[in-house]
Amino acid sequence: MSRIYNFSAGPANLPEEVLKEAADEMLDYKGSGMSVMEMSHRSKMYEEIHNEALADIRELMNIPDNYKVMFLQGGAWTQFAMIPMNLMKNRVADYIITGQWAKKAYGEAKLYGKANAVASSEDKMFTYIPDCSDLPISPDADYVYICQNNTVFGTEYHTLPNTKGKTLVADVSSCFLSEPIDVTKYGLVYGGVQKNIGPAGTAIVIIRDDLITDDVYPGTPTMLRYKTHVEANSLFNTPPTYGIYICGKVFKWLKKRGGLQAMKDYNEKKAAILYDYLDQSQMFTGTVEKKDRSLMNVPFVTGNPELDAMFIKEAKAIGLENLKGYRTVGGMRASIYNAMPMEGVQALVDFMRDFEKKNG
Repeated sequence: MSRIYNFSAGPANLPEEVLKEAADEMLDYKGSGMSVMEMSHRSKMYEEIHNEALADIRELMNIPDNYKVMFLQGGAWTQFAMIPMNLMKNRVADYIITGQWAKKAYGEAKLYGKANAVASSEDKMFTYIPDCSDLPISPDADYVYICQNNTVFGTEYHTLPNTKGKTLVADVSSCFLSEPIDVTKYGLVYGGVQKNIGPAGTAIVIIRDDLITDDVYPGTPTMLRYKTHVEANSLFNTPPTYGIYICGKVFKWLKKRGGLQAMKDYNEKKAAILYDYLDQSQMFTGTVEKKDRSLMNVPFVTGNPELDAMFIKEAKAIGLENLKGYRTVGGMRASIYNAMPMEGVQALVDFMRDFEKKNG
């Protein structure tokens, strides 16, 4: 069977080139006689894989020396707790609620101190990003938290909030490495890799040095302290070695393609194919305000649940997979991450056009 076009929100498609390389090395990595997934994380060969991956992401993102990079486990959910455990020194933090993951992070932070929702777009089902130019930032807030790209609802911050001098913390899970970001504008940036970078099971955290301290929430376990992992170069315990190995290959793939600016240019062209069609379609409608549209996640509807279901079923039959919208939103959602080729988006739009002709 040939490869399908996988529009899943995550775990998502990976570059075929990377998968083929990994397949070639599956049984014997560079003459070692074993797979990377069988290697000791204390071995010299694995340490080379690990350190090269760390160096490559630093280069790709132009990460300054006063920021540390960690490969961790536990996904974004664990970071919802680790962030307040490690950063909420005054026991106060401000959250901007633009989707379900920011809302869940906000709920988790309440376990460790006073979490304030300083802005929200829930009034319109998270279909826009609120004005963040003059927010009621708490004077004693330890940080301001955002989910930069909203996987479920398809919105993205194109301008970062004015945090009035407070540390900005961002979940970038679904836009990680899809475009350049200025790391110095954040105190902490993190994301699960299963959307744009690698297989499920690894999270990447980038944190400014001054935020790595022993002053953590009382009772914080050793494994949930950033300092533990920074001091051990993400090798405190057995890390997700195979996941890190694949991430490292994706970093190489991105560098070969010209880096993050080249990736952004490609992603903008790719997204334009779908958004341009949605804007002129009589059947399909995008659900997000135009100014806040995501380059990565594109939700759309026909307005008729039965027609939506028919569309998803017929799309699947021709190899356009995982287009069903998130259960709380309905309709369809196309996740068009870095590894989704232009041809995949074009195939989707061609099918949408044919479907509209037949059922319009």
